Amino acid sequence: MASKKQETKKVQKEEVAVQEVAAPIIKKQEPKKPEWEIRDRTYYLIGSKTPLTFTIPSKHTRKHALLYFDEEKNTQKEIRYATNQNSPFKDEQNGEATLGHIIFKDGALVVSKQHQNLQKLLSLYHPMKGKRYEEYDAVEEAYDDLEMLDMQTDAAVFAREMDIDDAEAILRVEMGTAVNKLSSKEIKRDLRLFARSNPYLFLELAQDENVGLRNTAIKATEANIIELSQDQRTFSWASNGRKLMNVPFDENPYSAMAAYFKTDEGGEVFRSIEKKINQ
Repeated sequence: MASKKQETKKVQKEEVAVQEVAAPIIKKQEPKKPEWEIRDRTYYLIGSKTPLTFTIPSKHTRKHALLYFDEEKNTQKEIRYATNQNSPFKDEQNGEATLGHIIFKDGALVVSKQHQNLQKLLSLYHPMKGKRYEEYDAVEEAYDDLEMLDMQTDAAVFAREMDIDDAEAILRVEMGTAVNKLSSKEIKRDLRLFARSNPYLFLELAQDENVGLRNTAIKATEANIIELSQDQRTFSWASNGRKLMNVPFDENPYSAMAAYFKTDEGGEVFRSIEKKINQ
């Protein structure tokens, strides 16, 4: 009996020992932060204007705030470009600082790999990045070029298959009344050129259901079927002066008329105008 009790206790101790073995702790690997690549970098101005020389602020002033919020330390850091310092942060610079200018020439600024403080200031911390200038990225530029080529292809397909009335409506947005002097062949040609040069706008107009309605309103005004008051606030029948609609404040009159055509009352007016235009 004693031996059986001893064996039972031995088994129980072994079970407890097994339970007390702690599970191995698996450390979660933190994702590695992208390393800063040492290389020459090019920056370019964005926007429609590229002056011969353009200077962006290189130090913090009351007029131009050059501050960077450090989320790890919850502190606001003052930025300045000092040609003889390794860091772009004022509180990390030692001794006398020789301040430098940041000047874009012909819309571009090339910074060699030897000037890491200026590169980091421009690439990581300057508040004007993305607003007044960008850093050139060959991969991103290739992606943008590919996207543009895809858009041009889509626009070319739309333009080739579009009927003449829709083509005229779209070109009227771009050319105004000059489209009236074009033949159908010229309209088709200019539509394709427009689709190639500005595919984004072309596709936006091609998918806008109000473009055709707006074109009808313009054609009706040019044909003296309806008239728009001098203050561009009221549309009326040209034949008897009876008011059709008031243009809402701060809205394009022909866009407002296109929206009016989609109402029950405006639908009747639209059908009447179409008949008169096609007479």
